[in-house]
Amino acid sequence: MDLRAALVADQYAANRQATAPQSGGTGGAAFARFAEDFTATLQHSENTAMAAMTGSADPHALVQALTQTELAVETAVTVRDKVVEAYQEILRMPV
Repeated sequence: MDLRAALVADQYAANRQATAPQSGGTGGAAFARFAEDFTATLQHSENTAMAAMTGSADPHALVQALTQTELAVETAVTVRDKVVEAYQEILRMPV
């Protein structure tokens, strides 16, 4: 029985680093990257739409850009809804 406990302890020690939280605030960095990607997608779609209006862009590229923008906005709305839901859940917690 003692040998099993030692083996389990060794496995736990070996896997502990793999499950340790990352330092450096990766959540904030991920949110910043999401915001930058969202802004870049909107800017690209706007540039494509302007090019399509002047006739220098392919209509297929315009449809693609608008679809990407729609997906980005839907994702941002979903994230916002989840954040608001989490905030409301925190407010409902008893003190």
